[in-house]
Amino acid sequence: MTTLDLTGRTAIITGASRGIGLATAEAIAAAGGNVVLTSRSQESADAAAAQVGRGALGIAAHATDAEAARRCVESTLETFGSIDILVNNAGTNPAYGPVIDQDHARFAKTFDVNLWAPILWTSLAVEAWMGDNGGSVVNMASIGGLGFEPNLGLYNASKAALIHLTKQMALELSPKIRVNAIAPGVVRTKLAAALWQEHEEQLTATTASGRIGEPGDIASAIVFLASDAASWVTGETMVIDGGQRLGDASEFRREVTARV
Repeated sequence: MTTLDLTGRTAIITGASRGIGLATAEAIAAAGGNVVLTSRSQESADAAAAQVGRGALGIAAHATDAEAARRCVESTLETFGSIDILVNNAGTNPAYGPVIDQDHARFAKTFDVNLWAPILWTSLAVEAWMGDNGGSVVNMASIGGLGFEPNLGLYNASKAALIHLTKQMALELSPKIRVNAIAPGVVRTKLAAALWQEHEEQLTATTASGRIGEPGDIASAIVFLASDAASWVTGETMVIDGGQRLGDASEFRREVTARV
């Protein structure tokens, strides 16, 4: 049987100073892997790496800074000798409101971080190691990329494009490199705070699993996709949303209660 053992493997995780990125670093380390955590500042990267502990290295590298990304890849190889896993986790959403109300600056930042950065980091990882040795790439998408909702159209468009790009890269980089994506629902992170902070109780009541997501829920799925247990999985987008895409679960619960 294949396992989730990542002993001897090294992962780079972008945007890993908090939230899903940090939880992923902790989960990969717990599975035996080495982890490189990136953040915009060296201080926050070092703090995150210290929280993970042994086998963790923090490196300052903004997701869209090509030179910083290249230095990070080089430092990873110098320190650990391989890049077996790449988690393109860094994301942003400066654009809120109808699509036609957004300016080019917000558009550019959203697509640069959410779409271009995964291309940049994947190309560097492939050039430096994965192209010859194989590996696993996991892109952080969103259930927003699978549907429509008010005020988040630009962000969701970037995630829809990332889902498409995941399939494209899975074909282009086959057979040595597997490329998959995770599409989280509403998770307790700072980036998603506007979606849950003021109405968590209401959201919990309408979610089939009865709670919003935690960073660890997503991290567990990433460890699976990075491991040999997912060796025949590529080009897929795994939805981890507690049933949020199913719709309002509260109506069903009332019906079941009434029958009982």
